[in-house]
Amino acid sequence: MIELYTAATPNGHKVSIMLEELALPYEVRAIRLPDNEQKEPWYTALNPNGRIPTIVDRDNGDFTVFESGAILIYLAEKTGSALLPQDPKKRSQVLQWLMFQMAGVGPMQGQAHVFVRYAPERIEYAIARYTEEVKRLYTILDHRLEGRDYLCDEYSIADIATWPWVRIHFWADVSIDDLPNLQRWRDRIRERPAVERGIQVPGKDAQDDESQRKWLEKFRRDGR
Repeated sequence: MIELYTAATPNGHKVSIMLEELALPYEVRAIRLPDNEQKEPWYTALNPNGRIPTIVDRDNGDFTVFESGAILIYLAEKTGSALLPQDPKKRSQVLQWLMFQMAGVGPMQGQAHVFVRYAPERIEYAIARYTEEVKRLYTILDHRLEGRDYLCDEYSIADIATWPWVRIHFWADVSIDDLPNLQRWRDRIRERPAVERGIQVPGKDAQDDESQRKWLEKFRRDGR
């Protein structure tokens, strides 16, 4: 059994989508981000960075994994899933595009969220810096997807990592209207039943209560 500590953010949704794609049994513990539960000692004992998501693999000696990209790799290797190919060249391609998301799309879009939506003062330089960088990264994705259904031809953890961020492009005030390949890819992935189930985690009840409304505001502010 996998224990998933998460919240309804792009990084959280990466892992719930992955678990649904793999049909692995898991239990969800929703972390109250507005209450800074992720900074409490019991949680930082699992994840020293005090962020979500984190998993604990109870079937593997209570092994703990934090950082969303590392979790995707761990789960793929645990199950021998084709979502992370065994062929060295194909595997390297998937890992390259996974790292592109982890080092580029996520951090840059997270900063765009901050300066577009929640900075106490409007700083035009910062807004332009981050929204333009997000658009540049999206344009690279669009070029990569020309003639391809998925980032590495076959659906993989690279798609799972990137899609939850592109899904909320509007929150960074970045349009994808002129990126047709990226639009088609976004829509194609959304049609997957496991993706639809994954973005419902940690659950409607958790997302509708007052704590979760505050937590969503925090997510929108810091991109986590």
